Amino acid sequence: MTTEARTPPVVMRAAVVSVLGAVVLVVVGAVAGGSSAAGGAAVGGVIAVGVLAFGAFAVDAVSRLMPTAALLFAMVTYTFQVVAMALVFVALNESGLLDDALDSMWVGIAIIFGVFVWMTVQIVLATTARIPAFEPRPTAPAEGGAR
Repeated sequence: MTTEARTPPVVMRAAVVSVLGAVVLVVVGAVAGGSSAAGGAAVGGVIAVGVLAFGAFAVDAVSRLMPTAALLFAMVTYTFQVVAMALVFVALNESGLLDDALDSMWVGIAIIFGVFVWMTVQIVLATTARIPAFEPRPTAPAEGGAR
């Protein structure tokens, strides 16, 4: 299996584990703070997983098309992910949904928790992946009678 075939499963694993973490956080929020906290945790989980998954798939696409630009694009994508999450949080705050229908504290907790779960899964999968340090050179087929 090559590294090209591994990237989507890594992203999917990180997304699934982050969604499961968000579900647990929604339940904890419902028990601790009621429906407003549960709604806030759900929205925060969707924001975190959505932004991170979009960024991961974008970096994967660029690294396949232009491997030399992958690191630069990954750094720019990380910056835009932070800005995107902040802008969504500000938009929610300006719309009046926060503190009325959604608990802003639980939105923030869910975003932070989702990011940390995503990062942990990505780090564990990246450090335990068996990726060869080099690819063997293809051998030329032996020609008849050649030594």
